[in-house]
Amino acid sequence: MFPRYIARLVREALADTPVVFIMGARQVGKTTLVRRLIDPGWEYITFDDMAQAEVARADPVGFIRNLPPKRIALDEVQRVPDTLLAIKQAVDEDRTPGRFLLTGSANALLFPRVSDALVGRMEAVRLATLSECEINGREPTFLDGLLRGDAPAAEEVRIRDRLARRIVTGCFPEPLLRESEKRRRAWHQQYLKTLIQRDLNDLSRIGHVEAMSRLLRLTAVHSGQLVNLAELGGKLGLSRITAGKYLALLEQLFLVERLPPWHAGESRRLVRTPKMHAVDTGMMCALRGIDRRRLLRNPAEFGTLLESFVYSELRKQALWTEEPLTFHHYRDKDKVEVDLVIEDAAGDCYGVEVKAAASLRPRDFIGLKRLRRIAGKRFRMGVLLYDGDHTTSFGDGLFAAPIGALWR
Repeated sequence: MFPRYIARLVREALADTPVVFIMGARQVGKTTLVRRLIDPGWEYITFDDMAQAEVARADPVGFIRNLPPKRIALDEVQRVPDTLLAIKQAVDEDRTPGRFLLTGSANALLFPRVSDALVGRMEAVRLATLSECEINGREPTFLDGLLRGDAPAAEEVRIRDRLARRIVTGCFPEPLLRESEKRRRAWHQQYLKTLIQRDLNDLSRIGHVEAMSRLLRLTAVHSGQLVNLAELGGKLGLSRITAGKYLALLEQLFLVERLPPWHAGESRRLVRTPKMHAVDTGMMCALRGIDRRRLLRNPAEFGTLLESFVYSELRKQALWTEEPLTFHHYRDKDKVEVDLVIEDAAGDCYGVEVKAAASLRPRDFIGLKRLRRIAGKRFRMGVLLYDGDHTTSFGDGLFAAPIGALWR
């Protein structure tokens, strides 16, 4: 059983907030986490039970009012979103902390009438796929060290083969428990099939199911690249607007994230287009037919997937940090880039570059040096993560560190 570090935040929220909503992709472990958190004083209900879901759809207010006088854990609430409005009425009558613990495999906060109704009454907690720290049972230290200004260090070095296995397997709990790549790929393929046939249909009656399947494959191919909705739409035979709508549905299901550009207000030479990252590299590899051997033979594919892998790992660690952090990418008109720019609440920024190779060259730091110059006093540190065996200072807040520093 893997530890889930987000559990502490859920317990803290239940102590002072009437409604706590655990949201995340299907099969990331939301139900398992809820069952660990509740005791016999709770009533557990899931809307995967079609009978329960039909009763709630017919009369959401009556369904909530007729619940037992217990604390309520309500699973897969996105299947009957009108129950959230009924919960709002119940909470207005009784604001006891921890009355409702909800889960959803779609981001219900993107429904405007739902998010508006629960303002001040609900705290949302994101449960992501497993992080490397959780898989290895280690407390995360990388981001906290970065914010303190500590140079990253690693216990595990030159881990190319291990990285290839981890990238192809991904971070959903079930594939991690399967022995062979063939069985892991079968799980990913079935997951995607169910997602399109069931969850996407719950959110929006899509007229082009095949186009959505192809869009999923395109997000796997274009992960780590700038978002071009016109190009995506053209490949699918859809308008730019429709392609944007379909991409937003994938975001709502926590399969894809758009990484906004970092920009300094005074610079007009910075690109303002977001990047797109598929959230799980195992899913991407299954969609693209990539196995470990192919990945090791193709440095370009390895590098692209490793960037998404590192991005996802840092996003997960950020969920547990006390400091609120925002993530961006840097790119300017000269095509100079930094894979990740992390900003803290004060506006200070930290650059992270990802390199799959074990060697270092001066030009590997061009992007971090450009970011340092543009950010000025806001720049705190730049780290180049590579498959090497030691941490090296390159002066003025720039370091190269082994990728294993992410989960030391």
